[in-house]
Order: sequence, then C-alpha cells, then structure tokens
Amino acid sequence: MDLDKLIERYPRIYHMAERGTWESIKQRGLMSTSAVLDHFSVAGSDRARFESEHRLMKMGVRAGDPSDIMLRDQKPMPEERLLRAIVDGTSPREWYELINNKVFFWAQEERLHVLLGARDYKSLEHDVLTLDSASFIPAYAEKIWLCHMNSGNTWPMPHRRGRGIFCRIPDYPTKPSGAPVKEVVELVADYAVPDIERFVIEVRRMRGSEVLSVIA
Repeated sequence: MDLDKLIERYPRIYHMAERGTWESIKQRGLMSTSAVLDHFSVAGSDRARFESEHRLMKMGVRAGDPSDIMLRDQKPMPEERLLRAIVDGTSPREWYELINNKVFFWAQEERLHVLLGARDYKSLEHDVLTLDSASFIPAYAEKIWLCHMNSGNTWPMPHRRGRGIFCRIPDYPTKPSGAPVKEVVELVADYAVPDIERFVIEVRRMRGSEVLSVIA
C-alpha cells in the first residue's frame, strides 16, 4: 500500500490504554509486553507467564510497586481456540510471543468503540490516545505492520490466521485504485514507541463510547 494513501485513508489511529496510564506512557513511551518485561529485567519462568502464556486476567509486572505497569488481559485468545485458528504451524506459545512483541493501534475509530463496548470493558474507564497518522506513520514506517483483522480475538469465530496476516506497508494488498483489498483493522508497531507523545493529538478518558473528559 502506498504510504500517502494509507495516511489519507486513515488520518487518525487509536490506542486504548488503562485508566490513569497516560502520564506513565508520556514518560516511558508506549511499550509492548516484551518491552515492559525488558524494562523491568524480567527473565526466565517469571517472564514466560507474562509473554508466552495466555493472560486470562490483567497482570501487574511489579505488583504493589509504584513503578508497576499493568498488562492487559488476553481473554479473547485462549490456547484451545488459537489451535483452531492458526493455520501456518505457529504454536499458541509462539503466537502469544508474536503478539506480545508489538504495540497495537486501531485504524478505524468504529473498531475502537467496538472494543470499548465489549462485555468485559464497557463498565471500565480507559485513556484513549488519538495519534496523527501524517506524523506517526512516516516516522515509524519501517517498523509498522498492517493487519486486516483483530489478531488477538478468536470470538465469535476462530478466524484463520498466521504470521502472514501482518504485512509491511508496501506489501499490504491493494486494488488498482490503490485502495486496500481489505480495510486495515490494526496498525501495529514493533516493540515500542518511546516518543509516543510527539504524535498524540488528544487523550480522552472514556467509559464505553462516552467521553468523560479530555485529559490532554
């Protein structure tokens, strides 16, 4: 996909973070699970339970410590459903490690609202980051992947997937017009975005689709 057409089609991208985490994100950047574990020098079996196994619940890496970072749950991605979904020989452990090494953004605001309104999240408050694609995408183009589906969800159907669902920008399939063959659902960055504040144009405190306040 052409870089300029990508930006034109998706001028804003969105990230849903835990309530109250914006200040920490500003200071430490937006980190994948793997980056968080490296930040805290977590290794061995302690690391595996965060990075290589199904996180049914939210997990604090340094529970009780003021510097703790909370990792989101991965409820929609249980191992037994991944076994039905993955078609390229990747194991569930390898899939968790793949996903946990990336930072995820929604390319469409309506997709953000679907997640905000999901059963497990609709009563909770979140800090929702809106990024300017025109500044972010060129800066991180070589680290960005595009995906046509919600790679971390196996409900209501365990749709077929493999590593190939992630494409670098130039490799994302397009029509002769330059429009994507399938709409981009996820825009994904490798490992971390340490200078995320440069690209954020708004941070909203939201509960479901309700904007409670604009905090930045």
